[in-house]
Amino acid sequence: MKVEIKKLSEEEIQKMGIKSWPIWTKEKSEFDWYYDSKEMCYFLEGEVTVKTENEEYEIKKGDFVIFPKGLKCRWIVKEPVKKHYNFE
Repeated sequence: MKVEIKKLSEEEIQKMGIKSWPIWTKEKSEFDWYYDSKEMCYFLEGEVTVKTENEEYEIKKGDFVIFPKGLKCRWIVKEPVKKHYNFE
């Protein structure tokens, strides 16, 4: 299972309505997480390492991320996170 990380243009952000999505924040911490549905999110602040069984992902401000349904991972929040999110 792959985590997708990409940069979006301001036009794409507007088109997807990302700025109207709820906001989630998290302080520096480490925790295990399981995605029981697909999550799309856009990082406004912070820096995170997400470790899966086979890979490690570095996520930071300005990244648009898609976490697939069924993913098990460990979040290592290096800098406090603020992100818009949407579950499908």
